[in-house]
Amino acid sequence: QVHLVESGGGLVQAGGSLRLSCAASGRDFIVYRMGWFRQAPGKEREFVAAISWSGSITPYADSVKGRFTISRDKSKNTMTLQMNSLEPEDTAVYYCAADSTPGWSPIATMPRAWNYWGQGTQVTVSS
Repeated sequence: QVHLVESGGGLVQAGGSLRLSCAASGRDFIVYRMGWFRQAPGKEREFVAAISWSGSITPYADSVKGRFTISRDKSKNTMTLQMNSLEPEDTAVYYCAADSTPGWSPIATMPRAWNYWGQGTQVTVSS
């Protein structure tokens, strides 16, 4: 079992930046890929970004490309999402996701491809 804890959410003005972090813990686990999803009120959970075990695969949602950067530190079992040039449309609860299945998944942009989830952290961008 893998336990994920997000941190770093908050309130920021449009154009500002936030840095989200996710820490993974558990017994005898390996998290091969990690990712971020978000869910705004009344909307479905949507893919934001993900990162493979090696870090060589880092897909992003079109809406955040060029503004968000995902990274991970395997030695510390942590992942970060640097969010710049934030827009009111980025307002949502951001969820950390992880999966212990080796390799990459062709459906990694879909929530059902992930087997571990954090509780979420609120990001609010004011106009």
